[in-house]
Amino acid sequence: MKIHTKTDKAREAQAGVHEFLMANHPLDCPICDQGGECDLQDVGMKAGKPFGRFSEFKRAVEDKDIGPLVHTSMNRCIHCTRCIRYTNQVAGEQVLGGTGRGKAKEIGTYVDQFLTNEVSGNVADLCPVGALTHYPYLYKARPWELRTHNSICTLDGMGANIEFNTKGAELMRVLPKVNEEVNEEWISDKTRYSYDGLKTQRLTTPLLKLPNGDYQELNWEECFQKVKEVFGKVEPDKIVGAIGPQMDIEAVVAFRDMMHRVGCENLEIRDNTPKNEIDFRGQYLMNSRITGIHHADILVLIGTNLRHECPVLNMRIRKQVQDKKLKVFVIGPAQDYGYKYTHLGNSTKTLLQLAEGKHPFCAQLSHAELPMMIVGDYALSRPDGKSIIDLVNKIASNSPLINKPKQWNGVNFMNNNMGRINAMEIGISPYNPEAPKDYELLYLLGVDDIIPEQIPENAFVIYQGSHGDQGALAADLIIPGATYAEKLASWVNMDGRSQLTRKAVTAPKLARNDWQVIRAMSEEIGVTLPYDELDEIRARIAMLAPHLLKYDYLEPHGFEDLAHQDSSQEPGKDLNISVFQDGIENFYMTDFISRNSEYMAKCSKSLNPKKLKNFRPRFYAQSFHFW
Repeated sequence: MKIHTKTDKAREAQAGVHEFLMANHPLDCPICDQGGECDLQDVGMKAGKPFGRFSEFKRAVEDKDIGPLVHTSMNRCIHCTRCIRYTNQVAGEQVLGGTGRGKAKEIGTYVDQFLTNEVSGNVADLCPVGALTHYPYLYKARPWELRTHNSICTLDGMGANIEFNTKGAELMRVLPKVNEEVNEEWISDKTRYSYDGLKTQRLTTPLLKLPNGDYQELNWEECFQKVKEVFGKVEPDKIVGAIGPQMDIEAVVAFRDMMHRVGCENLEIRDNTPKNEIDFRGQYLMNSRITGIHHADILVLIGTNLRHECPVLNMRIRKQVQDKKLKVFVIGPAQDYGYKYTHLGNSTKTLLQLAEGKHPFCAQLSHAELPMMIVGDYALSRPDGKSIIDLVNKIASNSPLINKPKQWNGVNFMNNNMGRINAMEIGISPYNPEAPKDYELLYLLGVDDIIPEQIPENAFVIYQGSHGDQGALAADLIIPGATYAEKLASWVNMDGRSQLTRKAVTAPKLARNDWQVIRAMSEEIGVTLPYDELDEIRARIAMLAPHLLKYDYLEPHGFEDLAHQDSSQEPGKDLNISVFQDGIENFYMTDFISRNSEYMAKCSKSLNPKKLKNFRPRFYAQSFHFW
């Protein structure tokens, strides 16, 4: 069969369809945000007629309020129903639908309610006309005025591929970039809309806290002189450091090298971090990869709420569940994930029973072909996190989670902090119980989750970062840095995939790239680092971990037997029998960028209380019963 699409008859039919679409479509192109990237405009240019034959009045439809992120102009809607199919089939939220027939049909929410899913902004990308647009981008720019910069999002561990659109020196919007092995074509609302937090509450000059609580502005020379003075007064074994979630590999390597040259080995002193070992990459990464979800037949989630911790990964799982290719089991809080799952229990007792082979689910797990287990980093941040890892390794040794003939490793640790992953790749353990508690100098490299009460009273605190958040509040000396949108840098995601962020905008005033600040600082304190240019520090990275420079390539992990060795004599001996808690109370404010975003604040006010309702009509959890 041959199909002809460019014949006169086909063109006439296309022109007729376009004429019908335009019958009720307003002529809003000069004021429409979709102008210049509108599918209807493209069809009109290709197959439209230069005039219309409809003389009747165009219909008028009232705009709908569906939340603080997506703006509606329903007069422009052409009833393609993409938004309905996306929210129902992809996002898992039964909110949008159509009422009426023919000319009276309207797309809406039936009753007044908001889109409350964490990936709602994707509907505006799918809308072929200007009926759904992005509130933060409303009336800001035209597509032909924008420059595109390919980058990644560092706000969670996935490293979703994105595009920064800039107009002059201003960041205008963030769009998804297709990468089927990472985020497909989707991004979360936090990735898309928190970019205004990149320019709010910024640190723009070095600051020194005075005895009366005021701050004195310093230039770079005075700042480094103060650092030299402080380092000169403190013994190396009384110096400690911590690495934050927004630190790239270059900054981590420079920080590690400088601290080692000073004589300090205490590069992580926080207690509220995961207790992962770092001898093998399989001990802290997703061994099945993100794409492994498409091959697994059973998935066990332990102590993680993927809908808040990694919404785009949660969408992949939902797709497999909807296709009846994957069964999901949860050990942890019974939340609304947007798909059906079986709730095994909410405490560590269930995990202990699985490790001992006493739980009824053990039989089903043992017969699985390619089972998969994802352990959340909040579960491993508990004081008994090491015992939880021992139990997971015990389960792996008694089940087909590791299948060597099929080259399958189903044990996955979901680290949602890219700075921590970067540090572990360089050999810095996320948990150091031997670090001194009576330190005299604390260097916070972009850390904002430090507990101020745990800092010794007489300790001097240096904070290097981009925003005036919790870490800066506790600091005696503040050093301004750059965000991920302001530097060319390397990052590793939860898969172990090395990716690049690219410079889209310039850091404000005296703020500089973090590794360059550390390099200049090392020279002032007398431990000069042997690299000045980006290529030189990457040569240093190649000496430590050459796989980190293989961008967008997944290096095989291997050593499964050693990485997940059941070495504990009594697994669960130090286990605290208690329930797993949700690590994220507010999805829209989880880091210093989103906490400083105006639109994330609006979402927190409008949407977050709605997520805390215990009963929702789309709540799919079911108890685990055996007959």
